[in-house]
Amino acid sequence: MAQTRYLLTEKDIPRQWYNIAADMPNPMKPPLNPGTKEPIGPQDLAPLFPMSLIEQEVSTQRWIDIPPEVLDILALWRPTPLFRAHRLEQALGTPAKIYYKYEGTSPAGSHKPNTSVAQAYYNKKEGVKRIATETGAGQWGSALALACQFFGLEAKVYMVKISYEQKPYRRSLMQTWGASVIPSPSNETEAGRKILAEDPDSTGSLGIAISEAVEDAASREDTKYSLGSVLNHVLLHQTVVGQEAQKQMELAGDYPDVVIGCCGGGSNFAGLTFPFLRDKIAGRDLDVIGCEPTACPTLTKGHFHYDFGDTVGMTPLMPMHTLGHTFVPAGIHAGGLRYHGMAPLVSQLLKDDLMRAEAFHQVECFDAAVLFARSEGIVPAPESSHAIRGAINEALKAKEEGKEKTILFLLSGHGNFDMSAYDAYFSKKLEEYELPQEELDKAWSAIRDLPAA
Repeated sequence: MAQTRYLLTEKDIPRQWYNIAADMPNPMKPPLNPGTKEPIGPQDLAPLFPMSLIEQEVSTQRWIDIPPEVLDILALWRPTPLFRAHRLEQALGTPAKIYYKYEGTSPAGSHKPNTSVAQAYYNKKEGVKRIATETGAGQWGSALALACQFFGLEAKVYMVKISYEQKPYRRSLMQTWGASVIPSPSNETEAGRKILAEDPDSTGSLGIAISEAVEDAASREDTKYSLGSVLNHVLLHQTVVGQEAQKQMELAGDYPDVVIGCCGGGSNFAGLTFPFLRDKIAGRDLDVIGCEPTACPTLTKGHFHYDFGDTVGMTPLMPMHTLGHTFVPAGIHAGGLRYHGMAPLVSQLLKDDLMRAEAFHQVECFDAAVLFARSEGIVPAPESSHAIRGAINEALKAKEEGKEKTILFLLSGHGNFDMSAYDAYFSKKLEEYELPQEELDKAWSAIRDLPAA
């Protein structure tokens, strides 16, 4: 019997996070104060984040120790398994070897607790009582609710309205772990009321939900803000994924030619790829691909420019690939990928040609997800289906060329709470969104006068 699973034990959980900022050939530019256009300092971020996370945000130290209290909780599900997708390979008739790292074994069903536990720990250590955040598909909100429950913190989650309606059981999961969840835009914040006044039927976006959560945190002394992607410290915490995958590929006696992750804000992509990108920066031949939706093509059609991380314009300006902070994506089922910008670290790596990006329609992604589920048994999250689509395309390319190739992708979460999306797929109600160029031009016009990155 061919080996399918490559497993590690608790002693193999990484003891340090890997900071790719230490090895990048070109450092990313600093965030800017939106008023002065000067680089921000720690004091500018202090109202939103505990100082320990701010220090990680600006750090260029290669390895950062993971606190024992965080490791103890990560050990509830880590290390996560690596699988060889033999049955998918057979279904495709490809000479390629396909591996996937599976993060759906966490209590929240995705990679998100890798950073939510760390963020909740540092907030608790600084005496914070309450955390406000946003969530798209509900994966991040679930993870933060779980982490806050572990550390005795109150959680307030602003959930993008279209996902709030599409994914009621994600909402229930957050409530099970003690979080308060409301649809965004809401009437609870000035930012939400402004959006609703302009568009009472707004389906919401991650940018809008971020505006609400940031306003919530900034208005209360007992509250800090927590973000599930984009920022440096969030991507840092996810690198336990790639470090484990490197050990598991060694167990398999293999090394990937291609490493693939889906891209929304950048956290799960970074978690898998950053440790491998360290090898590429050192000279290893490696193809790294970020896969995103055509309905929100940040990397493939966005501009590399300074922009706000939220819709209203409350955050510092960040250097990133962006569609423009006023861009509101269509209501595709991959709610976690509906963000107008991309993590500055990922954006800089794309600019430096250390990775490339591809965009897919949601129907072709669900085609891939169903083939994967029928071959491997796991129902993927809609977000993860983009990485599966990318991996299948690379495997079919190897078949056409008659070449062996080793492909590794991240299955960042399961889709057990996303069956309404699969219902829509099977009933042929999923729409393909072709973004009109004028919509992209309109969003770009709103930021073209901001500083160039």
